[in-house]
This record gives sequence, C-alpha cells and structure tokens, in this order.
Amino acid sequence: MADLENRYEDNTKGAFYVDDQCIDCDLCRETAPDNFTRNDDGGYSYVYKQPENDEEAALCEEAMEGCPVEAIGNDGAD
Repeated sequence: MADLENRYEDNTKGAFYVDDQCIDCDLCRETAPDNFTRNDDGGYSYVYKQPENDEEAALCEEAMEGCPVEAIGNDGAD
C-alpha cells in the first residue's frame, strides 16, 4: 500500500499520489494519461494533475487498483 510519507515531491497537491515504490511500469500513465506523467530523470511516475471530473477520478482509481507494487495512493484530501 502506498505511503503518504514516502510520496514523491513531484505529485501535485491533492488526493492521489505516487510514492517511492514506483517501478516505472507505465500502467498508470496508460490508464490515466491526463493525470499521471513520468519523471524522466528519476524513472518514476507521479500525479501531475488531480482528477477534475468523475471520469478522471475513475481512471485514477483504476490505475491505483492495477498498480503492481501498490505505489499509488489516495489519502482522500482535496
């Protein structure tokens, strides 16, 4: 399970985040490309835009549930 204390600083403020367990598999970027992007220097994904509608939120949830290392979290914050 993702740990808020280990979230990458690149994540934009809000509910969803990626922590330091990310293995750069690309699943989240493929599932929710409007919300996740890659840090090319560090080789990991992060949330660059929090979901702005129900469709984006559902895709972020899908990415979180599909993450093979559970590196995506949702702390419920707005």
